[in-house]
Amino acid sequence: MTEYRIEHDSLGEIEVPADALYGANSLRAKNNFAITNHPMDAKLIDAIVEVKKACAIENEKIGLLKTDKKDAIVSACNSILAGQHRDNFIVDPIQGGAGTSFNMNANEVIANVANTALGGGLGTYEIIHPNDHVNLGQSTNDVIPTSGKVALIRYFANLVDETNLLIRSLEKKAEEFKDVYKMGRTQLQDAIPISLGQEFRAYARVISRDVERFDLALKDLRHVNLGGTAIGTGLNADQQYVDEVVDVLSEVTGLDLRQNEDLIDGTQNLDGFLFVSGVLKTFATNLSKISNDLRLMSSGPQSGINDIRLKPTQAGSSIMPGKVNPVIPEVVNQVAFNVIGNDVTVNMAVEAGQLELNAFEPIIFYNLFESLRTLTNAIHTLRLNCIDHITVDREALAEEVERSIGLVTALAPHIGYEKSSDIAHKALDTGKSIRELVMEADILSEPELEKILDFKEMIKPGILDEEALRGE
Repeated sequence: MTEYRIEHDSLGEIEVPADALYGANSLRAKNNFAITNHPMDAKLIDAIVEVKKACAIENEKIGLLKTDKKDAIVSACNSILAGQHRDNFIVDPIQGGAGTSFNMNANEVIANVANTALGGGLGTYEIIHPNDHVNLGQSTNDVIPTSGKVALIRYFANLVDETNLLIRSLEKKAEEFKDVYKMGRTQLQDAIPISLGQEFRAYARVISRDVERFDLALKDLRHVNLGGTAIGTGLNADQQYVDEVVDVLSEVTGLDLRQNEDLIDGTQNLDGFLFVSGVLKTFATNLSKISNDLRLMSSGPQSGINDIRLKPTQAGSSIMPGKVNPVIPEVVNQVAFNVIGNDVTVNMAVEAGQLELNAFEPIIFYNLFESLRTLTNAIHTLRLNCIDHITVDREALAEEVERSIGLVTALAPHIGYEKSSDIAHKALDTGKSIRELVMEADILSEPELEKILDFKEMIKPGILDEEALRGE
């Protein structure tokens, strides 16, 4: 049978498992917020523990916390950062109260670990108190947003690394396919020739712009409101602590963090998180568009577009033997849809803030963390299981270009729009190629036609002058 100890808080007494490192506030929150039944995010736990560690160091430095208490708190924080006691973080990621429950959970676990190290008992807090010592100079309202930003910065580091690998893969394919000619399409109809390398180069470019946007998001995330306490005025915090604590946190985390210039603004307004979400939504949209292209270009393979061949990764049907589906681009599409939905949630949560505080940071972090994790994982599998293994049939693509009426566009500057249009219609009616019809009509000489319909020249701008327009 489970043994219990009696703890009390402002609501009265409550039974807490005797060996638990959490306390009354954590347990009440666990009972109140059985929402996702997911564990608290590991990076967010690390971040809040680092905040507590930094605050203890600064409070001891300015004489508000005795050295033995500081050492016990720091030691407790280090043990959690090393992977111990994680199962005592019991509150749900989605919770009411602006994250107070998570902050109290961290305070109680750290206090109990520190308290017992100094000879105290679990849940007694006679030596180290969760609020008076671990939470000294702090409020949920500066601890939670600061912790969330630290966690987000670390998630972005993983995303940036994977995105740069994806860009390199796309650029490698662009070089590999630079002389693979195919029909470009607009509105899903044949347009004019393009090289497959040019298409992949464009994919690399758009993803590169996303990395630039990541840098802007990270710049915003590095500004934290730690020191502002409840509403940004710094009540119950020493001025020296307010001035120095973010520098200490930078040392503890190894991150380049800055304090908000206006702590009231930094506490009230969460537009930075909305910007981060928008950057992730843009990235997801770009990935989804590329995935759409990959699915379309690989369609068939015999009765579809079949511009590219994707690596077979698994059976595609329980009833159709041999069928293989573009499952990797499909999963990237689905991740993108979810990220776009998460952005709507973040948007609503940021807008819902009132007066001096936004109470909805838990759902903001829950969705942003999910977006960052799933995007990182999605582009990892996109690169390894799709992009890196794309192959083509060069000859088949070249023959397709040769048969396309899209070639007629290159003739228009030389023989005029009307004649070019007539030839295009005849090609559709007869099934003959543009080249055949021009030769039959004796409109241009064979050398002129060869020069005009050279695929290598058709995929880049040329020099049009009077002689060129006469085919000379």
